[in-house]
Amino acid sequence: MIMKVYIRSSACISPQKTFGNADILSEVMEYNDTRLRAIEPDYSAYIDPKLIRRMSHIIKMGVAAARECLTRGNVEMPGAIITGTAFGCLEDTVSFLTRMIEMQEEMLPPTAFIQSTHNTVAAQVALMLKCHNYNNTFVHKGISFESALLDGMMLLKEKEADNVLVGGTDELTDASYAVLSRLGLYRRQPISNLSLFTTEAKGTIGGEGAVFVLLSGKQSEDNLAELNGLHTFYKSKDAVEIEQQINAFLERNGLKIEDIDLVITGRNGDIRNDEVYHQLSRSLFKDTVMANYKHLCGEYPTSPAFALWLAANVVSVDANTGGYVQAWTLERAGNRAPKKVLIYNHYLNIYHSLMLVSAC
Repeated sequence: MIMKVYIRSSACISPQKTFGNADILSEVMEYNDTRLRAIEPDYSAYIDPKLIRRMSHIIKMGVAAARECLTRGNVEMPGAIITGTAFGCLEDTVSFLTRMIEMQEEMLPPTAFIQSTHNTVAAQVALMLKCHNYNNTFVHKGISFESALLDGMMLLKEKEADNVLVGGTDELTDASYAVLSRLGLYRRQPISNLSLFTTEAKGTIGGEGAVFVLLSGKQSEDNLAELNGLHTFYKSKDAVEIEQQINAFLERNGLKIEDIDLVITGRNGDIRNDEVYHQLSRSLFKDTVMANYKHLCGEYPTSPAFALWLAANVVSVDANTGGYVQAWTLERAGNRAPKKVLIYNHYLNIYHSLMLVSAC
């Protein structure tokens, strides 16, 4: 018998009012900029005030999201802590390198260096919880979160752990924003995030966030959703190959595209990025309700964690959510509450991922 994987709880810090908000995305925040900054909560409710001042932006986001996720899942000690991040603790890294130059490599304060490593968020969560269980961080560029999620699913199915805490975290600092802008990733002129897809051009809007989900192998009426499947692939040749990957993924899970109530795509308003989504919209997804999410959180490598948080919360709502979904459905609308959701995202058309979520 194949063990099922459930999402017991979730927590999300993003540029939207998602943290601790039961009425998800009822009010969508509008920004007129080329980058979206996360709305940060009162960290003193989750972190000792003496520690807050020593923590960088991403560590505070990650620790707060992790602890809120555990609280919502009514779990004090996770069986494992796994995170995914592409850029890691950029603020501390830049701080350390800057001081190294300014102080000519002498008498350097060690804190920034210690906290500049990619596994700092997972380590800080474990230290605060006094958790000595499995702890791992994946740095796999555009599929960092998906790799962490896969590791968590494997732990559950091999019965190595239960109540696995999995997170995706990335921050956007002034330094990283400047570098990525030079590489042409972001728009040159400010734009409203709500009109991102109606004014397509080269570049998108930057984003950041911290999302944690608590995975469990036990069925419960308190679970948010069921995580049915996960698949990643690398550098597809064209939309035809991507379509084949999606069909094969659905077939392995005993489904066809007609069984999917909602497809959440990783469109980001960049004409170079979105062409494959347009092609799929005209072919495989032509009769399927479609939605986008990156106008809400911005583009960053672990943004699929935001999409998973969104999907898990949407399928957990029993009432008809037709108008509810309208707030972030931009492509093709439907009237029924979605109960099976497919997430398809690619990062730079190199790292592709598929996630399948359904109501319990």
